[in-house]
Amino acid sequence: MANPFPIPLNALRAIEIVARRGALAPAAEELGVTIGAVSQHLRRAEDRLGMELFARTPQGIRPLPALMQVLPQLSGGFTQLQDGLASLTGAHEGVLNVTVGSVFASRWLIWRVNKFSALYPGLEMRLTVTGAMLDLGRPDIDCGIRYGDGTWPGVDVSLIGGQDYQPVCSPLIRDRVKSPADLAHVPVIADQTSMLDWPAWLKKAGLDPQMPLNGPVYSDASLAFDAAISGQGVLLAADMMTADAVSDGRLIRPFDLPVAGKRGYFLATAKGRREPKKLGFFRDWLAEEVPASVRGYVYQNVPNTATLAPFAE
Repeated sequence: MANPFPIPLNALRAIEIVARRGALAPAAEELGVTIGAVSQHLRRAEDRLGMELFARTPQGIRPLPALMQVLPQLSGGFTQLQDGLASLTGAHEGVLNVTVGSVFASRWLIWRVNKFSALYPGLEMRLTVTGAMLDLGRPDIDCGIRYGDGTWPGVDVSLIGGQDYQPVCSPLIRDRVKSPADLAHVPVIADQTSMLDWPAWLKKAGLDPQMPLNGPVYSDASLAFDAAISGQGVLLAADMMTADAVSDGRLIRPFDLPVAGKRGYFLATAKGRREPKKLGFFRDWLAEEVPASVRGYVYQNVPNTATLAPFAE
C-alpha cells in the first residue's frame, strides 16, 4: 500500500513556514536547523511530489499558485495540532506569552502588568519584546501587539487603540510652543522608526504640510520619548503612548489638536487558532484598560487578590 504521507512532518512544516513567511530563515529558526537543511527539505518534497512548490527568483523564494491554494489547510492543520497537544498535556495553560514592540512594552504595558496579574492570580504574563514581526503561529507565542494598518497575512486582528496622535513636549519648553507655527523655531525630534504623519498633522493645524522641521534624530523610539521628556524638543506621538506621561506632568500636549490616523495598535493572533480562556481574559482586559488609560486613569488601585479565584484554563 502506498504511503499516504510521502513527505516527513518536518518537511511539511518547513514548506508551510516558508510559504507563509516568504523566506527560509524563519523556518530554519523554528525547526532548529540550518537554512541549507530547510532548502533540502523543500527540494526533497518537490522530488517526492513530482512538482515544484516554489519559484526561486533573484528577489527570493516565492510559493507557486498550487501551494498557495492549499496553504490555509496546511497552516490550519499545524495550528490545530499544536492546540491539540497543548490541550492534551495542559502545557502553558497558566502562562500567557505575548510578543510586543519596545514602545508599547515600556510606555504602556509594563506599568499595568501587575493590574492584570492581580485580576488573574495564577496566570503569568511573559513578554517577548522585539522590533521583529515574530511568527504568531509558533507554539511558544499566544498573541502579539502590533502597530500598523492591521493587514498582515495569516493573522486575525482586533483594534485596541492608538489611532490618535499629536505633538507633545516637556513643560520645560511650554513657553516656546504657544502655537503650531512655533514648530518652525523649536527643535522637533525625529523618530526614524515612527509611522506617524507630520504632514497630515501640519495640514490639520493650518500649516504647510511640507514645512521644514529640524531637531535631534533618534533611531530608537524609546530614546525619542526620553528626549521629549528631557526637554530636547517636540515629538509627534500616539496619545495612547503619551497618556501616562501627560497625566503625571512629564509631558504636555501644547496644542490639544489630535489627528486620527489610519494605523493603530492591534491584538494579533495566528489565523484560525483556537482562543484559550487566558487569551480571552487578556482581550477583555485590554478593552477596558486601553480606553481608561487614554482618559488619564493611570494609577488605578489593583483589586483585592484575596477575593479573586485562581486562574484556571
